[in-house]
Order: sequence, then structure tokens, then C-alpha cells
Amino acid sequence: FWLKRLYQGYFRHILSCCDLSKFHFASMATSRPVVSIYNFENPSEKSGTVPMPEVLTSPLRPDLVREVHKNMSKNTRQAYAVKQKAGYDTAAESWGTGRAVARIPRAPGGGTHRAGQATFGNQARGG
Repeated sequence: FWLKRLYQGYFRHILSCCDLSKFHFASMATSRPVVSIYNFENPSEKSGTVPMPEVLTSPLRPDLVREVHKNMSKNTRQAYAVKQKAGYDTAAESWGTGRAVARIPRAPGGGTHRAGQATFGNQARGG
């Protein structure tokens, strides 16, 4: 995939920067494979050839392919982390004084185990 993009970018650069009429491809001897260049407006019309860059004819190193694949696959991972506002999704208020409990905010409601439990404190379980 990344190699294909490299090819496309290289040849797009050649097409945009070079005047192909200056090159005499028929008389050019090369040991490297040549790549055909096609006309942008008429894709069936061949406008010339250029030698393939040496870097693209070198053998692939498995360690580099593995490293690139590993790092590119990291782009599709799903994020996970502790929620920044964990425990703050309740409308807790302090009960104030006079109830013989600490003045820390407490979860509202009734009929559940969570109701009345302390919240928003590092000393509170679940808070």
C-alpha cells in the first residue's frame, strides 16, 4: 500500500516537473527497468518512459516492512483511557451539617445502593 503511494507520488512529480521532449528514451541504455508515462488527458496515449528509481528495485527488507506495517496499523486503533471526568456524572450535593455524616457531596436519589454514597472525593469509594 505505502509502496504504491510512493510510486504514484514519484511519477506525478515527474509528469508535473519534466518536459519529456528533452529526453531521448530510445537511445538511453539502462540496466534498470523502465516505466511508461501516459498522457493525463488521454490515458491510452503513451507519452514516454523513464528508468525506474533504484530504490524501488532494491529488495524489500522484512524488518523494515514489519516496522512500517506495525506503525501504520497503530493509526486505526481505538482510543481507550480513564475518563477525565469519571465519577462526575452525578448531581451530588453535600447534605450539610446536622446529619452525623461527613460534609462530602453525596449521590442523590433513593432505592439504589448508590444513593447517599459519598462522591467527588479521593477518599470516597467510587468517587
